[in-house]
Formats: sequence, structure tokens, C-alpha cells
Amino acid sequence: QAQLQESGPGLVKPSQTLSLTCTVSGASIATGFYYYHWIRQPPGKGLEWMGVISYSGSTYYAPHLKIRTGITRDTSKNQVTLQLLSVTPEDTAVYYCAASKTLILGQTAENLYDYWGQGTQVTVSS
Repeated sequence: QAQLQESGPGLVKPSQTLSLTCTVSGASIATGFYYYHWIRQPPGKGLEWMGVISYSGSTYYAPHLKIRTGITRDTSKNQVTLQLLSVTPEDTAVYYCAASKTLILGQTAENLYDYWGQGTQVTVSS
């Protein structure tokens, strides 16, 4: 049973780069055949899928975020990292890491994912 834990700064200034880490336990991100996603929920809005990295390192991004988003992994630490460039207050949200056994693109229905982290609040403000 995998467990996911997000971590990162709670407050980021506009125009800076947001970097969040998802630490995975109970499964290897390189050999466990899971896909690791980043999903966020702005205040008062629904879930928004941002992107995914596969167990082989392939990445896919939401088209409207692709130019600002990077998802990488560190197999030695069993971690997946999200970087979001040039943040604005509209990037304020709870950010979640989630894992799925199949490749899911653009979907946010919670039952499609096998595991979720607890989420981490990120506020973009000067």
C-alpha cells in the first residue's frame, strides 16, 4: 500500500517558482508501475489536473499549464517533484499528489486514483 506525502513552502511570492515534493513510501516510483500526478484545488473551485510522470519517467501536462510546469523524479529518494514557474495569485491552491495504476490524462474524479496525499496549501502573495 503506497503512501504519498506532499511538502513545500506554504507561501510563494508572485513571479517566483513553486517547487513541491511528493515523497512516496510503500512503493517504488521506478518499478512499481504507478503513474504519479499533480492535482490542485483553488479556493472555492474544483480539482484541476496539472500533469503526470510515469514509472519510466515519461511526462504529460495539462495544455494550459504545459509552458510553466515541470514534473521530475528522484528515484534514489523515491520522490516526485512539481515545479511551477512564474506563479501568480491564481496559482493559490491546495496541491495534491495522487497515484494511479493506469495512465489518466486530464481527469480529476477521485475514484480514478488509487492513492492520494493529504494535500499541501500554497498561497501566492507578496
